[in-house]
Amino acid sequence: MAIILTEAEAKALLTKVLSYSKADECEVNLLGEERGNLRYARNEVSTSGSLINKNLVVQSAYGKRVGTATIDEFDDASLEKVVRRSEELAKLAPENPEYVGILGPQQYLKSAGFFDSTAKITPDTRATAVDKSLQLSREKNLTAAGFLQDNYGYNAMMNSKGLFAYYPSTSVNFSLTVRTPDGKGSGYVARGYSDFTKLDTAAATRIAIQKAQGSAEARAIEPGKYTVILEPTAAVVLLENIYFNMDARSADEGRSYFSKAGGKSRIGDKIVDERVTIYSDPTNPELPASPWSGDGRPQEKMMWIEKGVVKNLSYERYWAQKQGKKAIPYPNNMIMMGGNSSLEDMIKSTQRGILVTKLWYIREVDPQTILLTGLTRDGTFYIENGKIKHPIKNFRFNESPIIMLNNLESLGKPERVVSTETDRNYLVPPMKIREFTFTSLSDAV
Repeated sequence: MAIILTEAEAKALLTKVLSYSKADECEVNLLGEERGNLRYARNEVSTSGSLINKNLVVQSAYGKRVGTATIDEFDDASLEKVVRRSEELAKLAPENPEYVGILGPQQYLKSAGFFDSTAKITPDTRATAVDKSLQLSREKNLTAAGFLQDNYGYNAMMNSKGLFAYYPSTSVNFSLTVRTPDGKGSGYVARGYSDFTKLDTAAATRIAIQKAQGSAEARAIEPGKYTVILEPTAAVVLLENIYFNMDARSADEGRSYFSKAGGKSRIGDKIVDERVTIYSDPTNPELPASPWSGDGRPQEKMMWIEKGVVKNLSYERYWAQKQGKKAIPYPNNMIMMGGNSSLEDMIKSTQRGILVTKLWYIREVDPQTILLTGLTRDGTFYIENGKIKHPIKNFRFNESPIIMLNNLESLGKPERVVSTETDRNYLVPPMKIREFTFTSLSDAV
């Protein structure tokens, strides 16, 4: 059987699996994917790999007793066996008081997340893209280490109430660190796309080279509160911690920043600068995503924070029923609207500040305020009188992205960016922030 099934082939296979079911309810999820990667270090390719994966997950329910079984063999006997196994497990399971049953047929938006250019990537294609990067770092007598990974696949699901969903997608992520020979200068860049033709490894490498060369003779300056310009790669690892907390149940139960006294949430409250609008939209052409969530609920365009005001939190179906609310699924993408300032404009308008390329090693200090700590890395620069003056030693920071978005000075145009913490892709603008808190120096480059 082919790894990547068409919509019709997936539908036929899932129909066959459901025909074996004897449970009250049955839901089947199907995944097929091909992944490829090329890793390099010290200006040489170190590994090249590929992965082919296909699996089937069957969930059977008798009342509120639920059992799940998984298999990666697709002959008829194996398909029947995995259904029987899920039914056996369901009969043994205690009742799940929060099980709300499966959904009936749904209507989904059309999302174009599949690109032939990415699906047709071969080992030669990867080697050519990486070679462009390696040539540049070798020419400059710099040391490069990077990773190129692409994915081509689909998800499908069907249940015994007639729901069917199918979504094919592609993605390619490229990340690169360039170091000076003495190890004192370091530059970083990351790029993520659905369409491989948008990836320019040479242009990305030139940025990392420029940062590596520019950051070599770093000077120490005092920790404290500074105006910062966060490139999207730096901003996103803070912002995604807001996104992860936008869950209604944890808010209602008093466990998150979005909680309020008396079992209420911050929906309707203005929490950040009015220039901040964050939404999700599976049909966004720059960041396409699956138009359905893991349990089959449709993903719609949804405002989460609009002009600084919390508009929605995600509700799992059980909690939505209990609270009498609409069951809003957690989004499959997140987009922050931006402004008109370029990075150059932000630098020119800064009397005294710091340009941050990357933040890493992000850890939560206080979930109630989303206070985070972490470190700058791979290119941190001091700005004086509207110009980059010199590289500076890295800092540890303590900051909440909520406080940060209340200290907003300007926003740039949103860019698709890869989180260095989670590998997820987002659309995020560069941003200029006042009074960002650096607590101590770090010797790492």
